[in-house]
Amino acid sequence: MTAQDNLRGDVAVLVPAAGQGVRLGPGGPKALRSLRGEPLLVHAVRRLAAAPSVGCVVVAAPPGSTSDVRDLLSSISDRVDLLVVEGGASRQMSVAAALAAVPDRYDVVLVHDAARALAPPELVERVAAAVRQGHAAVIPVLPVVDTIKQVQSSGEVMATLDRSVLRAVQTPQGFLRSTLVEAHAAAVDDHTDDAGMAEKIGVRVWTVPGAESALKITRPFDLAVAELLLD
Repeated sequence: MTAQDNLRGDVAVLVPAAGQGVRLGPGGPKALRSLRGEPLLVHAVRRLAAAPSVGCVVVAAPPGSTSDVRDLLSSISDRVDLLVVEGGASRQMSVAAALAAVPDRYDVVLVHDAARALAPPELVERVAAAVRQGHAAVIPVLPVVDTIKQVQSSGEVMATLDRSVLRAVQTPQGFLRSTLVEAHAAAVDDHTDDAGMAEKIGVRVWTVPGAESALKITRPFDLAVAELLLD
């Protein structure tokens, strides 16, 4: 048995998948939109399950669809413990619902957006490894390649930011379970980023290299790019 085999199954991944995805155009919840004949959620969970460290995936499904989502993911449930709970009105509420359902034995918890359907298993392993190394909160990042301007609401440029110190953040984001529980308990405003919640309670967030294929599918153009990546 290898060291990697010994690590199999010590990580739980939360997948908030209840959002409507208005920017993707008319249709159902974003996580259930089709990419090459399969919902984004199926693509995402399949890749999570392929990561050796992942032992449990908890999906926060659109309200009223838990049974249907469970059926969609049935072919993957033999690889990991798969739980489906009802999501909430916001991403934060969905993450909290999924977090509450994680079995007690998991001390490392990742949060992953279903919209990043093509995030590779290697990215999952990088994040999980950094949490095991002692970092309470970990995010995968990519360098910013565009020039970034800070702009007023009027349209006037206020400043040109130094892109050498800027990073684009991806998921999965990784946490010690106790850290994520504390961050959610302390949250007073709605957040779209769990690492940001950890920062609010004074946790230092560590970074690891992201993956180009882990793009966030938000607009129809992103779906077209994802199709090309699958090719």
